[in-house]
Amino acid sequence: MKRIVLLLVTNLAVMLVLSIVLRVLGLDQYLYAQTGTSYGGLLVASAVVGFTGAIISLLISKTMAKMSTGAHVITQPSSEAEAWLLETVRKLATTAGIGMPEVAIYEGAPNAFATGAFKNSALVAVSTGLLQSMNKEEVEAVLGHEIAHVANGDMVTLTLIQGVVNTFVFFFARIIGTIVDKAVFKTERGTGPGYFITVIVAQIVLGILASMIVAWFSRHREFRADAGSAKYLGTPSPMVNALRRLGGLEPGELPKSMNGFGITDKAGIMALLATHPPIEKRIAALTSR
Repeated sequence: MKRIVLLLVTNLAVMLVLSIVLRVLGLDQYLYAQTGTSYGGLLVASAVVGFTGAIISLLISKTMAKMSTGAHVITQPSSEAEAWLLETVRKLATTAGIGMPEVAIYEGAPNAFATGAFKNSALVAVSTGLLQSMNKEEVEAVLGHEIAHVANGDMVTLTLIQGVVNTFVFFFARIIGTIVDKAVFKTERGTGPGYFITVIVAQIVLGILASMIVAWFSRHREFRADAGSAKYLGTPSPMVNALRRLGGLEPGELPKSMNGFGITDKAGIMALLATHPPIEKRIAALTSR
């Protein structure tokens, strides 16, 4: 709850500073004179649009994750492996001080993820490929990593950050569109084609920059989740071994909306948009502790 309040206060503070800057520069009057739109009203509308989608996505994240991966939630263990999986997650959740999450298995290459809007009713899922390619100690380390994500409130924090950047992408794209439409295309009344074209282009460009910000936070929280796993297990060795194992495997692909909640992904040439840092850097962070 503390981080939610902090991020909301930060967002409001940024919006206040932005309002003051627009007023000092006279851009608020220019915007109103040209379009009849109040910058304050645009800011509020931007916040509503920016946060609504992000929050709805968070609230339905568990349902969408189950549908998109075909994950089977274990309600009654049907094998020794499922019983061990449930008990291990229960032990880790107790250590982390959170409620017992739903535990699921899905068919696929090695990967795992955690999601959910609330700490005490999250979902932790592992793939069959991960269970088959790792020993129990390594699987426990991966589960500890996912439990750390839940305990740290990463899903909520990432949603709020996404809402903030969405707000300003929406807002600035329309400010830029207005300026270009009036100054370059010389539209005298209302809005011309230049406005709509510029808004689309600006949203694409600003959206990419915003994605870099969100991806940076996502990479940062991976180190914290790795450290959380080491703390729960009392040693970093199992997480180091799990990461080394993952480094030699082809990671299973998750739905795009779930990439940030997995255990690993592919960085490739788009490193600034990668949700996870390179495995070697994660291992180095754990071994230097």
